[in-house]
Amino acid sequence: MADILEVATREFADKGLAGARIDVIAEAMRTSKRMIYYYFGSKEALYIAVLEEAYRRMRSIEADLHLEDLPPEDALRKLVGFTLDYQRAHPEFIRLVMTENIHRGEYLRQSGEIQQLNVPAIQGLRSVYERGVVAGVFRAGLDAVDLHMSISALSVFNIANRHTFSLIFQRDFDSPESIVARRDSVIEMIVRFVRR
Repeated sequence: MADILEVATREFADKGLAGARIDVIAEAMRTSKRMIYYYFGSKEALYIAVLEEAYRRMRSIEADLHLEDLPPEDALRKLVGFTLDYQRAHPEFIRLVMTENIHRGEYLRQSGEIQQLNVPAIQGLRSVYERGVVAGVFRAGLDAVDLHMSISALSVFNIANRHTFSLIFQRDFDSPESIVARRDSVIEMIVRFVRR
């Protein structure tokens, strides 16, 4: 099933829910469409499983960052840097999330585990933030979900819009120099926003 999810992730990320084809996934897996339907029930159920696995994978790695072992500002820098790096390394995650947003969350709403998969992300960020407030380095009154959304927004935009920005502004946003400069800039923006 893990292999099916991996191939299906590429298919859904490349073509969206409407364009993805189960027969293409089956052919790549050297199995039958019937077997995929046996495991997942429907194309939509496979898509939901792919979304869940994409979030599970990211949150699993995020949980291993050991943010609690770092001073609050260092922990925040590490978390923001991880988010930027992960999303750059996994553009399929962004394309899947964008597809699901086109569907207004219709399929994730059917997931029995999506909220639970994302609880650790907010708890970890909230813990870093609260430690920083107690230490007097972060200002009080910020919401962890709002902060998470800001980090995500800055991370996602850099990947989702790099092609159009590169074309419009005639700049290579995929060059190593641009990647490092943008990464440093986003980390600094978030840290300055949270600092006391």
